[in-house]
Amino acid sequence: MIEIEVDGELFHPPTRVWQALADAEVVGRWFADVEVPSGALAGPRLSTGNLPGFEAAVDVTVLDRQPPRRLAMRWHEAGRRSEVTCTVTPTSAGCRLTVREVLEYGAWSTTLRTDRERCYQQALGVRLPAILDWLAFREVDLRAGDAVGGPQVPGGAPAGPAVAARSRRRWATIAVAAAGTLVAGVALWALAPADPRPAGALADPAPTLSAGPSDARPSAVSAPSRPTTGATSRAARPRATPTKSATPSPSVSASPAVRLTARYETSSKRILGWTGEVEVTNPGATSAAWTVVVTLARDAAVVDADGATWRQEGAEATFSGPPVPAGGSVTFTFDVRGTQPAGPEACRVGEAACTGV
Repeated sequence: MIEIEVDGELFHPPTRVWQALADAEVVGRWFADVEVPSGALAGPRLSTGNLPGFEAAVDVTVLDRQPPRRLAMRWHEAGRRSEVTCTVTPTSAGCRLTVREVLEYGAWSTTLRTDRERCYQQALGVRLPAILDWLAFREVDLRAGDAVGGPQVPGGAPAGPAVAARSRRRWATIAVAAAGTLVAGVALWALAPADPRPAGALADPAPTLSAGPSDARPSAVSAPSRPTTGATSRAARPRATPTKSATPSPSVSASPAVRLTARYETSSKRILGWTGEVEVTNPGATSAAWTVVVTLARDAAVVDADGATWRQEGAEATFSGPPVPAGGSVTFTFDVRGTQPAGPEACRVGEAACTGV
């Protein structure tokens, strides 16, 4: 059995993510165009022939549909048959979308499978978050500022007359900021590699793929509070359980006899954040404890880490983990939420600066 599994942490409610899976028009914006046949017996078709990892269009049969949590399908493509499951799991910061494809009949070459997985990662890590931000922006009724109580977000309650003027000014500021985010998103999307728009999903093989009145309406837009520790955030990559430092990490990284080195790399970028990767190397003859301090932009916050415990005070995020073995290395990744350009302002292990920053 050959399978591909990719997941992504999304700062959006499950109902909005479900809309991106079930609405044919939205699916076409982040993954592939959807052809909905007029015949009642025929299922939808995904125009995936031009995506990396796909050799032809995919004929879809919906097996299970449980909005807004689960969508299971059978895909037929170029003589192969696979089962694709999209699972939406609520989290404290939004939700996690997991896309799993299991090959039931036929075979993928190594290159085809690798390209297909990258296609899914590109879609869940870049294109889908951009579309979800766009859907959230569309929900804000900026014109309601002319009425008593100021602009409204669906499901919100109007403010009293005394704060109407302040509300209008505040929402005008939000509109400018949101517009700037959208422009940045479009630029990022345009400059992203012509890779994918990944494993999306569809709704019932009916004339439309919209989720219906009970599950397609996105929930009210609300900006999530800025987390300082513990919230999850991840571009598409294998899942891992983050750990939060219960007590302050050591302030020094290694014994005086061992000088550790570290290399930093931005492994993925998103409209409202990025993922960093740090490799700590120990050239010494004995194992050594380590601490890496990363300095972030003023509005940025670490929301998840894999391979290290962490804490953040102001702009500085401190990471630590098990000792580095003699002559070996350890690697950890961390996810950042923020609007500034991807990457930290500084990074050091002990007193030594990380390369790559």
